[in-house]
Amino acid sequence: MLGLAFTKAFWPFFGLMLVHCLLYVPTISITNSIAFANMKDATKEFGLVRMGGTIGWILAAWPFTFILVDWAKVHDANPQGIVAWLGAVLSSGLTGDALKNATRYTYVVAGVASLALAAFSFVLPHTPPKKKSEGAEESFAWLEAMKLLKHPFILVLFLVTLVDSFVHNCYFNWTGSFLGAAKEAGGVGIPGNWIMPVMSIGQVAEILTMFVLGATLKKFGWRTTMIVGILGHAARFAVYSFLPQHAELIILVQILHGICYAFFFATVYIFVDAYFPKDARASAQGLFNVMILGIGCLLANSLCPVLGQKIFTQNGVTNFHGLFLVPMTCALVATVALALFFHPPKTPAPENAGH
Repeated sequence: MLGLAFTKAFWPFFGLMLVHCLLYVPTISITNSIAFANMKDATKEFGLVRMGGTIGWILAAWPFTFILVDWAKVHDANPQGIVAWLGAVLSSGLTGDALKNATRYTYVVAGVASLALAAFSFVLPHTPPKKKSEGAEESFAWLEAMKLLKHPFILVLFLVTLVDSFVHNCYFNWTGSFLGAAKEAGGVGIPGNWIMPVMSIGQVAEILTMFVLGATLKKFGWRTTMIVGILGHAARFAVYSFLPQHAELIILVQILHGICYAFFFATVYIFVDAYFPKDARASAQGLFNVMILGIGCLLANSLCPVLGQKIFTQNGVTNFHGLFLVPMTCALVATVALALFFHPPKTPAPENAGH
């Protein structure tokens, strides 16, 4: 990350970013495993712990919104009142070489934060790998985790996770352009300087949803909680598709982002900890992260530009109605699959679930 701040050449930048991703992404599975190994009741506690990640996401985004600002332009605008001032700030971002030069500090901050986290990791609870389950034949945990896909309920969840990851990333690919597009072009017509604050509503809602995740799981169980999470995607894209002219409703529906993430993805992490053998849990977390942060994301980032810029765009005008029907339909299909075919045992048996 520190190296990224000192190069503008593509291949060195690409190589450094690739190294960063290869080293960073596995830490998500590892931190999940450390957290679960040291919790007394993961169902109650994981949502509260994971809430810290959401707060960190917000804290990482907002400061740079104000750092990468042309303050001279804001001063010249002389805005009156907090709303006018905030609008002037958000519409006065740095541009050109000034923006390029200032952007490097995002990598410097990220690199320093990574070093600080690396140092902090030494004070985390000592959490050695779990010993192999009694009677287990497979010495490679990741192969044991893969073998568990022979259970229909785990295979269904694995495939639904892929679909939901695709739908989730459709939101990040298309929402910004949809919010900013003119109403005459089928968009919402929100000024560009307000798009990020509007989307941040979802992160704030995620904090609140994480807070109640434990109680929700206790009351409604795995399947119902996950179904609600996926239906959140379907509902949001339905509003996007059929009611784009109602800007207030579009802004309000951003709240569903918290439900979508916490009630499905965070719940999947807790489920994996509960149902996989103890010696394969870290690898199982990684297995599902391959779908959540890997294949699903790659699929969305590959298909979304084609769908958004070619298939559903004619003569420079995007058919947002048809475009958003794609992830909405995918979410509904995933919901039906989960409702019909996801039937885990009522009592987890993590010691021998794979045998």
